[in-house]
Amino acid sequence: MRVHVVSDVHGNADALARAGEGADALVVLGDLLDFVDYHQHERGIFGAIFGAEKVRQFAELRKGGRRGEAGAFVRSLWAGLADAGAVIEEAAREQYAALFGAMSAPTYATPGNVDLPYLWKEFAGPDLQVLDGDVAEIGGLRFGFVGGALLAPGTTLPKQAPWLPYLRSEQEYAEAVLDLTAVDVLCTHIPPARAELTYDVVARRAEFGSRAILEVIDRDQPRWSVFGHVHQPLARRSRIGRTECVNVGHFQRRELPYVLRW
Repeated sequence: MRVHVVSDVHGNADALARAGEGADALVVLGDLLDFVDYHQHERGIFGAIFGAEKVRQFAELRKGGRRGEAGAFVRSLWAGLADAGAVIEEAAREQYAALFGAMSAPTYATPGNVDLPYLWKEFAGPDLQVLDGDVAEIGGLRFGFVGGALLAPGTTLPKQAPWLPYLRSEQEYAEAVLDLTAVDVLCTHIPPARAELTYDVVARRAEFGSRAILEVIDRDQPRWSVFGHVHQPLARRSRIGRTECVNVGHFQRRELPYVLRW
């Protein structure tokens, strides 16, 4: 059996169309949307709406660690649109139509933090399963899926905003992960809470990893824990007991799926 796994597609539909070649199934671990493209500023939803120069300004603020200023800058741009939410949703649907249309059959997918999960049901079908807190059997193995990323401790999402990432409290996320029992392959967007797996060497900061994923690994010792989210990790893989933990890679840039064989 051969399964290809990708994550952090960020709008690269052309490469996604090739990702399932030679595989019995394709697993997609989220971040399909290209919201802010830090490599090609004119691309992505933000670039399409406001232009490359605004993306460049935003990227400079983020790069300089000026998150407060970056947030205020973005809010000022949204305020200039009559219905920013509708504009984002239209742009997201356009990307999703191309991305979901590029996936080979069968595909098993879970959303990342840079996704709008409520739109996914429009694109799911018999050959494309959307899973979040669910288990699917693939080639005789149990694959467990949990999507999204973690909210920073002590923070909450605003009740209304033009764009809300798919972020979950640590408790909510832990409940979803711990409910997955006896899985052979643990499929999540974010990594386990191990320093070498959560630290991004280019951004020079640690992303939030899940302690609940570590609990499931210790409890069930699945064959693999596969994830993405951290684009340039300090380590792409780490072994915890019997479990091989693998960051499957920043697919938008690398364009190579990770291959599971058994």
